[in-house]
Amino acid sequence: MATAAPTLAPLRPDSRVVLRHHWLVRLTHWLNAIAIIILLMTGLNIFGAHPRLYWGDAGSVDQREQLWLETGASPPWRNPTGWIEIAGTRFDTTGFIGVSQSPKGTTSFVAFPDWATLPSGRDLATARTWHFFFAWVIILNGLAWLLYGLFSGRLWREILPKRRQLTRAHLWTDIVEHAKLNFPKGEAALSYEVLQRLAYAGVTLVLIPTVILTGLTMSPGMDAAWPWLDALWGGRQSARSVHFIAMSGIAGFLLLHLVLVVLSGPIRQIGAMITGRMTIGGDK
Repeated sequence: MATAAPTLAPLRPDSRVVLRHHWLVRLTHWLNAIAIIILLMTGLNIFGAHPRLYWGDAGSVDQREQLWLETGASPPWRNPTGWIEIAGTRFDTTGFIGVSQSPKGTTSFVAFPDWATLPSGRDLATARTWHFFFAWVIILNGLAWLLYGLFSGRLWREILPKRRQLTRAHLWTDIVEHAKLNFPKGEAALSYEVLQRLAYAGVTLVLIPTVILTGLTMSPGMDAAWPWLDALWGGRQSARSVHFIAMSGIAGFLLLHLVLVVLSGPIRQIGAMITGRMTIGGDK
């Protein structure tokens, strides 16, 4: 359990307001949210310049044996079909991947629709500039979050799962409670349960460091300075593939996180992450 949160002000005999999130936790949370969304959207724009993924050190349209993911479009061009092909299996994705509607209402042959990318429409140069800038934002912001978590003890107290939470019975109970949408109330709301801890630890300590390291590997300058980066992933194209997979995992977490916030009480949850305060007690 988390250490007892300080009481800020009594509301009624059976409820109280507590400080749930430190100001640095809130600041890094919102900076992370902004940076991740912009990185995802600019990353999709960059991917659209060569919408194929390979394993190994080199990749081109002629190296089909190393290709494992590709997007594109097929005729007839008056009614084209958009598709994504993964490990040799092709899926129709017309309207979203490969073929979508441009802001002007015309057919657009792009990997992802304009509304999902920054800038809207193809602009590799600008997308790369934004992507690199916000990559530094997430690196510096992540370091601040990690150092605070280490020195305050929050990393061990709230993020990493405790041994007793990793038992089969405890894991199953938490899965069932989430499936029933039974969210923690009262004092229990002051500490994350095992699924939340695993998700937060996976994103902050595994997926985000992975996208940072693979992103560095795709830089020729960094490859020259740190050749071990290329060897770590088995080649620049493998690093690009892992980068895309880790990015997809972060996008999936972000979507699930937003859904659970809405289902568990968006005003209370978002309010706590803005003000730091949470009301507990009674039926809260």
